[in-house]
Amino acid sequence: MKCYLCPRNCGVDRDHGELGFCRETNEIVAARAALHFWEEPCISGEAGSGAVFFAGCNLQCVFCQNASIARAETGKTISAERLADIFLELQEKHALNINLVTPTHFVLPIIEALKISTARGLEIPVVYNTSAYEKVATLKRLEGYVSVFLPDFKYLDADISRKYSNAADYPGIAKAALQEMFRQVGKPVFDSNGRMEKGMIVRHLMLPGCLKDSKAVIKYLYETYGDDIFISIMNQYTPLPQVKRFPELDRRISEQEYDQLVDYAIALGVENAFIQDGDTAAESFIPDFDNEGV
Repeated sequence: MKCYLCPRNCGVDRDHGELGFCRETNEIVAARAALHFWEEPCISGEAGSGAVFFAGCNLQCVFCQNASIARAETGKTISAERLADIFLELQEKHALNINLVTPTHFVLPIIEALKISTARGLEIPVVYNTSAYEKVATLKRLEGYVSVFLPDFKYLDADISRKYSNAADYPGIAKAALQEMFRQVGKPVFDSNGRMEKGMIVRHLMLPGCLKDSKAVIKYLYETYGDDIFISIMNQYTPLPQVKRFPELDRRISEQEYDQLVDYAIALGVENAFIQDGDTAAESFIPDFDNEGV
């Protein structure tokens, strides 16, 4: 069957080994499945989020922080049955949730794994952690399986999204995707310990020299959703070797730039937000993709 799961519309036969833009066939490839403590506090908590990092990506941003897996350079091929086992193993380790990281191109086998694991006792929430470069029709397949959507909103400027993600249509695609995600999960719901059980957190990773577009992203999100979602404003951008051909990206975000964006969000009236203190910019949020737990 030809693949039209994502906005790239490759039309390749991934069932028979052809590679899409995502660089993967329909066989699940995962590079890590472990407790992850670097998500937003209501996702990681103290116990950790049960993060499954899938290999391949349908966006391929030039600055990707997880470039080795996005480019399908690492990872282990597994079955849907094994993925179901992984979900249950993470639950047994007291993960707060199952966190599906870059899952778009494996949506169909992931749904199969969720059916299997749910029948065998999976009870914790499922988090869909995505770039938001998603088709609404594909997202509709997930209704009833996902409790928390954790999408990015990377850009509102089509020229920037063309330059850094080869996707001038990203802004419109992401807007429609977020609307569908919100329709499915609605306003945030937390348990008595402040852990998110249902809802949407939209992440925005600030890029060097893109303050104007970052402000536009925050403005759009707040004017569209108000405090019915959480916005995560991130300063953790790390310039990796592959950005050398984009000199403007070959630096970290300055404290002044980030403060301007946070101050702008506050001035707009944003209350439901996560911000990162200055020290996080010096930390590495990139785990080892060594097939742990896979």
